[in-house]
Amino acid sequence: MTPNEFRALGHQLIEWVAAYRERLPELPVMSPAKPGDVRRHFAAAPPEHGVPLEGLLPQLDAAVLPGITHWNHPRFFAYFPSNSMLPSVLADLVAAGLGAQGMSWQTSPAATELEEVAMEWLRQLVGLPPTFSGVIQDTASTATLVALLCARERTTSHGQVRGGLQAEASPLTVYASEMAHSSIEKAALLAGFGRDNLRLLPTDDAHALIPDALEEALATDVGRGHRPCAIVATVGSTGTTAIDPVARMGELARAHSAWLHVDAAMAGTAMACPELRWMWEGVEQADSVVWNPHKWLGIGFDCTAYHVRDPDHLVRVMATDPSVLRTAQDGAVKNYRNWGIALGRRFRSLKVWFVLSALGVEGVRANVRRHLALARWFADQVDATPGWERLAPVPLQTVSFRHRPPGLEGSALDAHNLGLARAVNASGRAYLTPAMLKGVQLLRVSVGATATTDADLTALWTQLREIAAALPAAG
Repeated sequence: MTPNEFRALGHQLIEWVAAYRERLPELPVMSPAKPGDVRRHFAAAPPEHGVPLEGLLPQLDAAVLPGITHWNHPRFFAYFPSNSMLPSVLADLVAAGLGAQGMSWQTSPAATELEEVAMEWLRQLVGLPPTFSGVIQDTASTATLVALLCARERTTSHGQVRGGLQAEASPLTVYASEMAHSSIEKAALLAGFGRDNLRLLPTDDAHALIPDALEEALATDVGRGHRPCAIVATVGSTGTTAIDPVARMGELARAHSAWLHVDAAMAGTAMACPELRWMWEGVEQADSVVWNPHKWLGIGFDCTAYHVRDPDHLVRVMATDPSVLRTAQDGAVKNYRNWGIALGRRFRSLKVWFVLSALGVEGVRANVRRHLALARWFADQVDATPGWERLAPVPLQTVSFRHRPPGLEGSALDAHNLGLARAVNASGRAYLTPAMLKGVQLLRVSVGATATTDADLTALWTQLREIAAALPAAG
C-alpha cells in the first residue's frame, strides 16, 4: 500500500468510524451473534494472493459489526465502563502510524518521555502524593501480578536470585477481601504463593473488608510460622463498588512489614474529584496503586496506570540486562521495559495526552459527577418502588439490586432475576450484567458510558419494570 492508497482508504475508514459512532443508539447493545456466526463469513485459509483492501469494507458491516457488543453505547450498563473517546481513537491511529517500540529510551525517546509526562499528569489528576512514580501497564491484572511479585521479593530479600519461593523456610501469605477482583487470586497463583496461602476475608454489610478479620488472620498466620507478605485493599469492588478501609489496612501492613497494594481499577478516575478522595484515605501508605484510565476516563483499551513508591525496587525485580539492550544513555534515563513484565511496549501515552488535553481536569470531573448523579437517581427509583430491593450502598456509579415479587424466595427468586437480566439483554435496548453477591442473585447497573443521559436511565428503568411485570414468576 502506498501512502496515497493509505490516504484514500484511511479517509473512508475514518468516515466509517464516525458514522458508526453516530448510529450507535440504533444498534443492539449486546451482540446478537451466535457461536460461529462471524467465522462463517471468512475463508478457512488465507488468500494466495493479495486483494485490494477496499473490498473488505463491506465485510465490516456484514461480518464484524453484528459480532460487536457496543461498549460505547449510551445504554451499556454492564460490567464497568470501558470508553474509547474519539480523541483516543485518533491517538491510536497516530501510534500505529508511527509504529514506535518503546522498550527503552533509545528505541523511541518520545515514547519514554511522553509516558513520564502522562504518568505525572495522571498522578496529579487523582491526587496521589509526589512520592509516587508511575508507568503504563496493559491491564490491572498485569499490574497486580507485578505488585505481588515485588511484594514477594521484598519479603524474601530478593529470593528470586537464589532459590526462589522453593528455598523459603516459611510460607508467604496474601490477604484481600472476599469481594476482591478475581485478578487478585490469579496474581497470587501466578506469583507462586499457592491457593492455600491466599486469605479472602469476610466483609461487612456494605461489602467492605472487616479490619478485625484482617488483624485476626495476620495474627493467626504469624502464630503458625507464616510470613504476611501482601495486603490488597479494594477501592470499588466489581460487584458493588465496595470501599475497603485503606488507612486501617495500611496500618496493619506496616505493623507486619507487608506490602500494601491498592486496587482502584475502575474507581481511580473518581479520585479526580477532591470530594471523593475519602474513598482511598490512607493511600499514601500504599506501596503500589493501580487504576484503569481505559475504564471511566475515556482512554481506549488498553491503558493501566501503575504507581509505586519505590521504583528502584520495581526495577530490581523486573529488570534483565542482555547486552543487545544496553545503551549509552542507560544511567541517565528510564527504560520502561524494566518497569513491568513485557519487553515490547506500545506508545500508549499518546492516548493519555490526547484525551486529557481534550477534556481537561474539569472535563474529567464533570463526567464523573454526571454519572454519579445518574446512578443516585436510579438508586432512588429502586428504593422508592415496592417490589424492588437495593442490595448495596452506591458510593460510585454502580447500583446493585433485584426485583423481589411477593412470595418468591430462594432459588426461584434468583432464577427470576437472572431471567430478567437475560430478557433485557436479549432485547438489544440495553445491556446489564447479573452477578452473585454472598449467595444472592443480583442485577448490576453500571453507569459510565460517555454518551449516557438521563433519558437512557429512564428508559432502562421503564423497561425493567415492564419485563418484571410480564415474567411468569412475577405473577
